[in-house]
Amino acid sequence: MDGVEGPPAVTPPHRARRPLRFGVCLAPDASVPLVRAAQDADRFGLDLLGVRDQPFRRDTADALTLLATVLAVTSRIRVLPAVACLPLRPPAALAKAIATMDRFSGGRVELGLGAGAAPDGIEAYGGTRLDGTAARRALAEAVQIIRLHWSDQAGLRYRGEHYRFVAAQAGPVPAHQIGIWLGVTGPHGIDLAGRVADGWIAPSSLVPPKRLATGRRRLDDAAAGAGRSPAELRHVYILEGALGGRDSRGFLHGPPRQWIDELTELAIGHGVDSFLYAGDPEQFPVFALEVVPAVREQMTRERSGTAATTRG
Repeated sequence: MDGVEGPPAVTPPHRARRPLRFGVCLAPDASVPLVRAAQDADRFGLDLLGVRDQPFRRDTADALTLLATVLAVTSRIRVLPAVACLPLRPPAALAKAIATMDRFSGGRVELGLGAGAAPDGIEAYGGTRLDGTAARRALAEAVQIIRLHWSDQAGLRYRGEHYRFVAAQAGPVPAHQIGIWLGVTGPHGIDLAGRVADGWIAPSSLVPPKRLATGRRRLDDAAAGAGRSPAELRHVYILEGALGGRDSRGFLHGPPRQWIDELTELAIGHGVDSFLYAGDPEQFPVFALEVVPAVREQMTRERSGTAATTRG
């Protein structure tokens, strides 16, 4: 298919049958009507709403505050930071905030978590600058602390290289088992996601289809090597393209028909099970009401055809 490059990929059965999720990813620009955009996403029947966490940038809304507000004015959509900036979000405090939102919303929160992609901004805002290896170690420690905080254990104590955590009692316990999805792009980060996380978040601008296929295999291999089933992991793809026009201008840059074909191929051939649209908010209705139903319908036909062929 034009636009979706990369080696042919055979989708594992556990990927092929996972229900697809669709949503949007908002930049926290305080000058735009973010809450209204979230309500539109909920009204359009989308599954997920992500908010980029960029506290070091001027004129941005706080991602966690925005997510809590969104939960209060919507009824069904699930929300997540995409992704939380760990160097400026102490893991124990982050765990409490996410768990509180999940309890109050009846289980509509997931956690996207990243090591921090803007070291200059993080350092300027009072965070610690870490190199790649140290950042990954801090991320691994944070996952452990967050899960401890969400447990019902007593007498918690954690002493790591980057974080320490002591609490007489864990909690609050979330309303459901929150997924921790790591926003990582390098091979070692993907390995970490496969070993310890519940999913992988990849932006299309940094992980095009050729890298996506390689990353998915690496993710699955890391999960299997850690004694985990790759079926446990979500595969989230942030769609940083331009929807619209009459002609293709490259991968994820073109009319709705192109997006329908490319997203279907990403789901079937590359194992993506969750899509977050991060393009022009003016095109949200086109994505939600035209692209998403068509992809679901096309996936149903593809799966039915595969099942019929298998039975034959």
